[in-house]
Amino acid sequence: MRYKPVLSLADAEQILDAARREADANAWVVAIAVVDDGGHLLALRRLDGAAPMASAVARHKARSAALGRKDTRVFEDMINGGRHAYLSVPALAATMTGGLPIRVDDTVVGAVGVSGVKPDQDEQIARAGIAVLDL
Repeated sequence: MRYKPVLSLADAEQILDAARREADANAWVVAIAVVDDGGHLLALRRLDGAAPMASAVARHKARSAALGRKDTRVFEDMINGGRHAYLSVPALAATMTGGLPIRVDDTVVGAVGVSGVKPDQDEQIARAGIAVLDL
């Protein structure tokens, strides 16, 4: 039997708070999603003024990062590099920059997805959220 760490709701809320602080510090209006290791939504925050679609995109970026066990930037780069068949992977719905897995040692325990600004900015916000856990 293996044992693994898991994200708690308190962890997800800390991630959202830290990510929001990063977004607010830069005047970026986004949606932020936190999922567990199976890609299931734990928490979502859509900041005032963020497009409704940003919530769905953030959730899917987080899910893709959790299930794929990689930064979604990797998937986007593969597709842009010519591996178009990767678009047909059924479980990965948002293969664009802005989703980051959360790792404890070598175990993916969840992911954060952000949508609403430029790809590097989405990723910056997600990184700030994860950093609060001090892993």
